[in-house]
Amino acid sequence: MDTLSYKTVSTNKSTADKQWVVVDAAGQSLGRVSSIVAKFLRGKYKPSFSPHVDCGDNVIVVNAEKVNLTGKKWDSKNYIRYTGYPGGQRSLTAQEVFDKSPERLVEKSVKGMLPKNKLGSALFRNLRVFTGEEHSLSAQKPKEININELV
Repeated sequence: MDTLSYKTVSTNKSTADKQWVVVDAAGQSLGRVSSIVAKFLRGKYKPSFSPHVDCGDNVIVVNAEKVNLTGKKWDSKNYIRYTGYPGGQRSLTAQEVFDKSPERLVEKSVKGMLPKNKLGSALFRNLRVFTGEEHSLSAQKPKEININELV
């Protein structure tokens, strides 16, 4: 028997198999869409997953304006930021963030589910969010993913 077949292969940046994936957020819950997108960005659906390497896919989210929030989260969920000045704490409700930019709501949700380090920043750059069905990345030939089948 060949002894090389027993060696564990660890994925690195050059051997990672990165693909383009499209996720449709229409009629889906924000948290469920975000957790699935975060898993795709991380690469957790792949058998060659390595926790310290960017081995995940590039994800395109379409129909960000049709995402749902359950209960009273539109009014009670707050997004807090700090300007850096004394008394500079600002907050926006989910409805206010959505009214300004529906893409930002999905981006904030996904970013909170990624690692809080350099790897998480690199993974977040692989996410593209669009309102509507159309996106500008059709040249990448992305694969359509039905997230209802992944649960």
